[in-house]
Amino acid sequence: MIANVRNAVIGRLILTVAVIAFVVGSASAHCDSEDGPIIPSIRQALDDGDITPLMKWITSEDVEEISTLFTRVRDVRTESDQARQIADRLFIETFIRLHRASEGAPYTGIKPAGSTPPIFAAADEALESGSVDELSDNVSTAVREKITEQYNRAMTLRKHQDESVAAGREYVEAYVAYLHFVEGLHAYLESAGTGHSHDSEPTHEH
Repeated sequence: MIANVRNAVIGRLILTVAVIAFVVGSASAHCDSEDGPIIPSIRQALDDGDITPLMKWITSEDVEEISTLFTRVRDVRTESDQARQIADRLFIETFIRLHRASEGAPYTGIKPAGSTPPIFAAADEALESGSVDELSDNVSTAVREKITEQYNRAMTLRKHQDESVAAGREYVEAYVAYLHFVEGLHAYLESAGTGHSHDSEPTHEH
């Protein structure tokens, strides 16, 4: 029972994030979170002095700036604990800002651990476990449930659309919501895999 509830919650979160990602035009990435995939790696690199593992997260145009800053921060952080904290923060913020800019996304600060949607943890967990089955099943179930919900509402109201202007407007609202939802999912799937952000939005209007 607990597992079913957990899967249902994760499934709905997955669907919500996917739809918001398309409609708004940019998914809420977790690369700027303390427990995301980047910041722990940055802290490790600052400790052991190896910047190479970080380079995959930035563009070639930013390599020189980051490399120079990395060297300076490594020198300063040895002076005191306070200097280390300030220097590390400067490097982390600069690195994340450049990474976000490369995605066409604004830098909005460093987010604390646990502040990002559980869906990102679920996606990362799938990569760690080597299996996407659970994640895929949750998405499929959530999508089916939401489409069915939107369809049922539109179908019910469709039967009464001509009874009054108010009833007709209620049906149109449900109809538009239904079509936009399906269209949004389709367009998102068509553009999936191109990065965190999306340059286009649904063009179908009603």
